[in-house]
Amino acid sequence: MNTETRLPTARERLYRRERQSVPAARAFTRVALTDWGMAERADDVLLCVSELATNALVHGVPPGRGFLLRLLPYDGGGLRVEVHDSGDGVPAVPQPDAGEPGEGGRGLLLVAELADRWGVSGRSPGKVVWCEFGGRGR
Repeated sequence: MNTETRLPTARERLYRRERQSVPAARAFTRVALTDWGMAERADDVLLCVSELATNALVHGVPPGRGFLLRLLPYDGGGLRVEVHDSGDGVPAVPQPDAGEPGEGGRGLLLVAELADRWGVSGRSPGKVVWCEFGGRGR
């Protein structure tokens, strides 16, 4: 008898540069999490998807382009969320002592707080902003 468990297949979807893309990305993620039985941290994952998608639309997606949302399950019930865009710049969590305006950067503060890890990787063109959520026994 084979007791080997197979990881769910990664899912991805392209979104256009339009406001409706953020709720559509959340809905897509919710369906994937439900299908995969990953309800434990669904609220945290969905909030991070919203924040990363919003950041991509506001700061990373040039006119006429879009962003790619990729959901990658990994061993132990973990999940990596990636948002790929073709814009310049590297997002960062604002530092409170840097005198930055109070309205910007809050989304990344939430991602940094809710996800187990997050970061930015390069791609050509643009970047990938990602976050990870550990599975059981994280």
